Amino acid sequence: MKKVFITGANKGIGFATARHFLQKGFYVYLGCRSQERGLEALQLLQSEGLTNAEVILIDISQDESVKNARIQLGKKTATLDVLINNVGITGNMPQDALNATVSELEKVLNTNLYGTLRVTQSFTDLLERSQEPHIINISSSIGSLTLHSDTSWKYYENANIFMVYAISKVALNMYSISLGNQLPKFRVNVIDPGFIKTDLTNNQGSGSPEEAATTIVNTVLDKTVPTKKFVSEDHDSETKECPW
Repeated sequence: MKKVFITGANKGIGFATARHFLQKGFYVYLGCRSQERGLEALQLLQSEGLTNAEVILIDISQDESVKNARIQLGKKTATLDVLINNVGITGNMPQDALNATVSELEKVLNTNLYGTLRVTQSFTDLLERSQEPHIINISSSIGSLTLHSDTSWKYYENANIFMVYAISKVALNMYSISLGNQLPKFRVNVIDPGFIKTDLTNNQGSGSPEEAATTIVNTVLDKTVPTKKFVSEDHDSETKECPW
């Protein structure tokens, strides 16, 4: 049975992805910052007959928490097949280039970039023991430098007010490419699930967490998706490949 670890798995896209993986026969480790919320998510899955899951406490913004999570996971399994770096924050407004603060940028980067780096570096040894190791970093098309220069892009007029969030995703995308270059045995993919109704978007959006989960899980299951591909459900192309 293949094993997957998902950060932020107690709600939204993370929870929907956990459910979808369980339905596909994976063993799922729910990475959750809160023990209470993690157990609530676990109990809900179990009530649906999805029992191959456990909660691992983790706050990706804290070094010690990530280290402890790796220790706990190592007691449960010697191998990890898939890592889903799902946790992300938008930060407070305003975020335009002339008004964003260094402290706000540091806070967002600490989760969206440094948090992903902490988790990835801590869990890589478990992934290396898999026959088909796969890392998926959840990003956004707002992290595309190409689209930010395209006046026909549907978010062009509004993208600049999310400058801090955008910078964190640009950096995450670069990190993902570098990671893929350094780990040729792995598949490393960046996924933009689209404009999804979650807490991150104040429950606004055109898609559901379940739709986002389908994109994530299908990318894992489809072995023809090459490493370092940027998959975006919000990109208007037949291949759904977002430009960097």
